[in-house]
Amino acid sequence: MSEMKQIYRVEGFTCANCAGKFEQNVKTLPGVQDAKVNFGASKITVVGHATVEELEKAGAFENLKVYPEKRAEKHPETGRKKQVSFFEKHHPLLYSGLLIALGAISIFINGEENLITALLFISSILIGGFSLLKTGLNNLIRLDFDMRTLMTIAIIGATIIGEWAEAAVVVVLFAISEALERHSMDKARKSIKSLMEIAPNEATVYRNGKETVVPVEEVVIGDIMIVKPGQKVAMDGIVIKGSSSVNEAAITGESIPAAKQPGDEVFAGTLNEEGHLEVKVTKYVEDTTISKIIELVEEAQAERAPAQTFVDQFAKYYTPAIMAVAFLVAIVPPLLWGGDWMDWVYQGLSVLVVGCPCALVISTPISIVSAIGSAAKKGVLIKGGIYLEELGSLKAIAFDKTGTLTKGAPVVTDFIMLSDKIHEKEALSIACALEERSNHPIARAFVKKAEELGVEPLNHDIENFKAITGKGVQGTIAGTTYSIGSPVWFAGRVTEEIEKKVASLQNDGKTVILFGTEKEIYAIFAALDEVRHSSKEVVRKLHEMGIQKTLMLTGDNAKTAAAIGRAVGISEVKAELLPEEKLEHVKGLGKAYGKVAMVGDGVNDAPALAASTVGIAMGSAGSDTALETADVALMADDLGKLPFAIKLSRKTLAVIKANIAFALGVKLLALLLVVPGWLTLWIAIFSDMGATLLVSLNSMRLLRVKE
Repeated sequence: MSEMKQIYRVEGFTCANCAGKFEQNVKTLPGVQDAKVNFGASKITVVGHATVEELEKAGAFENLKVYPEKRAEKHPETGRKKQVSFFEKHHPLLYSGLLIALGAISIFINGEENLITALLFISSILIGGFSLLKTGLNNLIRLDFDMRTLMTIAIIGATIIGEWAEAAVVVVLFAISEALERHSMDKARKSIKSLMEIAPNEATVYRNGKETVVPVEEVVIGDIMIVKPGQKVAMDGIVIKGSSSVNEAAITGESIPAAKQPGDEVFAGTLNEEGHLEVKVTKYVEDTTISKIIELVEEAQAERAPAQTFVDQFAKYYTPAIMAVAFLVAIVPPLLWGGDWMDWVYQGLSVLVVGCPCALVISTPISIVSAIGSAAKKGVLIKGGIYLEELGSLKAIAFDKTGTLTKGAPVVTDFIMLSDKIHEKEALSIACALEERSNHPIARAFVKKAEELGVEPLNHDIENFKAITGKGVQGTIAGTTYSIGSPVWFAGRVTEEIEKKVASLQNDGKTVILFGTEKEIYAIFAALDEVRHSSKEVVRKLHEMGIQKTLMLTGDNAKTAAAIGRAVGISEVKAELLPEEKLEHVKGLGKAYGKVAMVGDGVNDAPALAASTVGIAMGSAGSDTALETADVALMADDLGKLPFAIKLSRKTLAVIKANIAFALGVKLLALLLVVPGWLTLWIAIFSDMGATLLVSLNSMRLLRVKE
C-alpha cells in the first residue's frame, strides 16, 4: 500500500531558516513518515497523517497558518479569501512602537533611570518581541542557535545591563526586518500565484442536453465544453466545432493570438478572443498544462541551486562562529586589558545582532524564486535552480534541425517522374501510403501534396512494412516491394543523371526522397522545411553573448543541412546522423567545451537532451513528454526565448553574487567598529535590517528582466 501524501499551503513563513525548522518539527510528529517544505512556493508535503492543528503547533514561529492545498489562502469555514487588515497583521509591532515613543517622552520628563520609563520599554519588548523571545528561548534550551536565538540573547542581555531603550528598538527593527523579508518573498511568489489564478474555477459544459456551469473539479474527460467570445478556456481539450483566435500568452508567453479550428488543441487559462468554440475535454483539471506548469515551477523553486547550497552550508558554521566572536569580545578586553565589563558586554551583544544572518540566508532563495517565476510568465519553464545557474555558463549549444531551426512543417516542392512503368498519381498514392505509416514530419507533407493533386489514398493492404531509422520505409503492395527514403538507401540504383538532379535539389536546401522498387527508381520527391524567421537572429545573438560554438545535428543529407546551416549562421553542421550519433556528438561537445546545451523537440532527441548539461525542449505547451524530460522548456515554438533564458540566468548569478558579497561586507564593516569600541545596538540592527532590505530589493529586480 502506498504511503498517503498530503500537500498544505503555509501562511506566515518569515525566513528560510524558520521553514527548515518547521520541516524538522513536522518530521517528529507521531503519524508522519516524512515531510518536505518548499519555502519558495510556501507549502509543505507530508507523507503520513497529521491534522492541521498538529502542523500549526509544530511551527517554529507564531501566527503560522496551514491550509489544505485546494483551499489555499481561503478561510476554512467560508471558503472565501481572507481579507486581513494592516492593523490585524502588525498590531503587536504598532503597539510596541507606540510604547517606545512613550518611553522616549518619559526619558525627557522623568529621566532614563525612572521606573515608568523602564516599564514602558520593557512592555514594548514583551509585546513586540513575544513571538521572537518565545522561539528564541525554546531554541536556547535545545542549544539550537539560529538568528532568533542570537537576537533573543542580545535583547535579554541588553535588558539586564539596563539598555532598555536600545533593546526595545532592536525588537521593533527586527520585526520590521522580518516583515520586509516576508513581503519580498510574497512579491516574488506572486508570479506563481498569478499563474494559479489564470484558469477559471468553473466551466460551461453540455449536461442532459443543456448548458450547465460546473466546478472544474467535476468536469470529466469527454465532456463538451462551451467557450464563448471573451471567456477563458477552463480545461485542456480539442476544438470540435467553431473557429476563433485564442491568446495563449499565459502558457507560451507568445502575445500574438493563435488561430484555432476543429482538430486544434486549446489549453486551460488561455483567452478566447472572437468566436464560439465547442471543446472536447481531454484532461482532468489536475493534469492540464497550466496545472503541470505550476507544479513544475514550484518544484523548481524548491530545488536548491549550487549557490544556495553553499550559503546554507556556510550559515551552519557562520552562526556558531559569530556567537564565539561575541563571547570573546565580551570577556577578553576586561580580562586581559582591564576594560569596563559593561561596555564590552554591550559590544558583545551588538556583535550578536550584527551577526544575524538574515540577509545572507535570504540572498539566494528570493533570487531563484523571482527568476524562475518571471521566466514562467514569459513562456520559459526552468526546472530547477541548478539549471537556472547552468544556463548562464553555457559555452556550446547543439540544435536539432527539424522543428527547431526550421518550422518542422516540410512541403513537397518537387515531384519528378523517372519511369513510365507507373502513373504519376499511382506513384504518389503508394508513396503517401508508405509515408503515412511512419511518424516522420515528411509524411504530413506527402498527405498534403496528395490532397492538392486530388490523389485518393491507396486501398491495398501493405505487407512486410519496415521503417529503417535514418534511411526510409519499405512495404509490399500487391506482390511488389516499394521503398521510399534517403538517396543513400538507393545506392547502386542511382544513375549519373539522377545523381545530378538530386545534387541540384540538395544545393537548394531541399530534402530529397527517392521512390522505387529493388530494381528501379520511379520518382524523385523534394521537400523544403522552411527556416524559422527567428533562427538567424537567435544564433547571431548567442554568438554575441559569448557562446563559443553552435552545432546543428540532423539526420538529413549533408548538402541540405549545409545550406540551412549557412542560412542561419551555425558554426558547424553534422548531417546524416542516427540518434545514437547525435548523442556522441553532444558528449564530444561536453568534453571540448564543458557546459553544453541541446535544443530539440524533447522526444526524438531525448538521449542527446539527457546527455547535455541543460536539455532544452522546443514548443512544449502540447507535449507532456517534453515538459517532463527537458531541463528547460520553451513553451511556444519560439527559439527567440533562448537568449532571454541565458540573459536571465546570468543576471540571476550576478544578483546572487552581489547579494552574498554585500551581506558579508556590511557585517564585516560593522564588526570592525568593535575595535575602537564604536559598535552600538542601534548600528548593529540598522546594518542588519538595511542589508536585508537592499538584498531583497536587488533580488526583486529579476522580476523585471525583459526579453
